[in-house]
Amino acid sequence: MQKPVYEIELLQNVDKELEGDFYASSKSVEYKKGTSPFSTKDLLHHFYIVLDGKVKTYQINFETSKEQTLFIYKRGDMFDVLSLLDKKPHEVIYEVLEDAKLLQLPIEKVRYWIENSPKFNKMFFPYLASQMRYLEDLATEVSLYDVKERLVHLLLQNLDTEEHFKYNLLQNLSNSEISKLLGSVRHVLERAIKELRDDGLVETGRKNIKISNLQKLLEKNSKMLLK
Repeated sequence: MQKPVYEIELLQNVDKELEGDFYASSKSVEYKKGTSPFSTKDLLHHFYIVLDGKVKTYQINFETSKEQTLFIYKRGDMFDVLSLLDKKPHEVIYEVLEDAKLLQLPIEKVRYWIENSPKFNKMFFPYLASQMRYLEDLATEVSLYDVKERLVHLLLQNLDTEEHFKYNLLQNLSNSEISKLLGSVRHVLERAIKELRDDGLVETGRKNIKISNLQKLLEKNSKMLLK
């Protein structure tokens, strides 16, 4: 079987039967930056895996206009996991941050694999666990640390290949989007960036925060965790 041009890493260790069924059941779809194409109704019928680009999901307080980004999905990420598992609408908002190419699968087909394919479960449930751990970390950091401390941690996680949802996340991400990841607002984030820059820990450019003293940043992060 000739593999599609959208072959994904998730299927590297599955058997040929599941791989063939997976590709036969899916189709590639594309969405432009700035669109919000994923409605609650759509996500009750379709499941998506990101092939290219970035898609964020977030909540917003319409009285204050404050946003909290929950996830920024990139290659290999799947959504909506909650609707997949409980068959209920998930009231979150999606936005395409970068032109995106996704795999679209019938959600009932994915549920069938969960019930009948140990190989699929071996791929799917570790991913689900990583989502749960990410949300636990997000709740902890927003509750216990200030914006500068959260930024320091995020900058280090951005370099850590073990951090599935944060590794290489900040590439081409605006300060506005970074602030929403941290549960803050842009002017507070930019003040924190300035303090780190004044301390010689980071350098900044257009949509880019570069660590200039990794050792000192690691030391600052360690002190934060010991507080």
